Amino acid sequence: MSRSGGVSNALPRDAALVPPFGPLEGVRVLDSARFVAGPWAATYLGEFGTRVIHVEGPPFEPPYSDPTRTLRPVLEGGAPGEVVSESWVQYSRNKLSVGLDLRRPEGRELFLRLAKESDIWIESSRPGTYDKLSLSDQEVWDANPRLTIVHVSGYGRTGQAERLAAPSYDLTAQAYSGYLSLQGNPDPEPPMRSGTALNDTVTGLAAATAGLMGYIHAQRTGRGQSVDVAQYEVFFILLENLAIDYFMRGVVRARHGSAHARLHPYDVHRARDGWVVVAAPTPEAWTHLRELIGFTDPAYDDRDYRLAHRETVDRAIEEFCRDRTRDQLEELGRAHDVAIHRVFDVADIARDPHYRERDMFVEWDDPVAGRVKGAGVAPKFSGTPGGVWRGAPWLGEDNQRVFGGLLGLSDERLRELTSAGVIGERAPSGGPNLKPPYFAIEGL
Repeated sequence: MSRSGGVSNALPRDAALVPPFGPLEGVRVLDSARFVAGPWAATYLGEFGTRVIHVEGPPFEPPYSDPTRTLRPVLEGGAPGEVVSESWVQYSRNKLSVGLDLRRPEGRELFLRLAKESDIWIESSRPGTYDKLSLSDQEVWDANPRLTIVHVSGYGRTGQAERLAAPSYDLTAQAYSGYLSLQGNPDPEPPMRSGTALNDTVTGLAAATAGLMGYIHAQRTGRGQSVDVAQYEVFFILLENLAIDYFMRGVVRARHGSAHARLHPYDVHRARDGWVVVAAPTPEAWTHLRELIGFTDPAYDDRDYRLAHRETVDRAIEEFCRDRTRDQLEELGRAHDVAIHRVFDVADIARDPHYRERDMFVEWDDPVAGRVKGAGVAPKFSGTPGGVWRGAPWLGEDNQRVFGGLLGLSDERLRELTSAGVIGERAPSGGPNLKPPYFAIEGL
């Protein structure tokens, strides 16, 4: 089928850029975002078949405009002194890379041509950045009225001017959203941030979802729209009934350490050889747990009473867990239909057969680091699975394929624009660590 719905035997001009796979095959994403949240949104779509072109501006050498390329820790490259960020290797695979200076008129023209060849554009900058480049939403829609534009920022594109102009990162979004106020032990201990860039990655998933929503709308109506993704808002709406608690009952929820404010038992406990979680938040689950640990006081069958006197139950669970290994506790939990599970670290995960059977580890070839092994792709599709078809590209790796093959620039014009600094690249010293294409999807 053609993009307009009619039958067509002609291959699209970008057919050779990415292999056909996944439920999003044929969807085209232009990615000029940087530093985790926005780029991860594009990568996530790319892992399910979209054609993603990542645009990076100068400098076309370290320090790069996208600092994710050199974020610590790093992996050694194939040549002495060549390094690449582990985050870049994991979160920028399945992309095409072009180096393009959008501050130059020729660069702006090429960007608009790329926008015309795209369905979704994802960017992450402070509001007004692209307006100053004469790439406002309207100017881009003049080139492609069907384009869905996804703006990812810390505080959104409207609201208080002092907020919009302020820098924002994963940690500031955790703080401003209210999320951080709920993490860690009670006062006077400090709040505890998430152990990973959780807001960035969750915001990336929200941005990817929003991009697809806009794409579906554009397919139905022929008109694109702008999506305003604010990092703090994504976390705020995920904080369960936090707002209702405050507006309806005046409750300012506090930190409870590893315990849960309203569900009990629902906590972390020490086993003989490490840590486990024990969760029994429903009446049926509590019945199974108290039978397992031999807790007989019927007063605790009342949920509110149990919450008000949780220390007694916690002590009983602690005594039950401390003399048993994590394996023993998990086995007892399965036998009695009680949710008990070890707290896994990555070494546990690497040895776990369930992870392996569900293909949550995958190996692929990175053009700088060589063969790597990392996290797989989720969720799983029965008929059109996602996958990893290439490693994270070096800057400008696909200039020829995109500007020449897709946009039709001649070799002479490419040389002129490269010489003028409008187009740039930075290949690994000593050459790539492998020969493309480097497919990691079975059958490709």
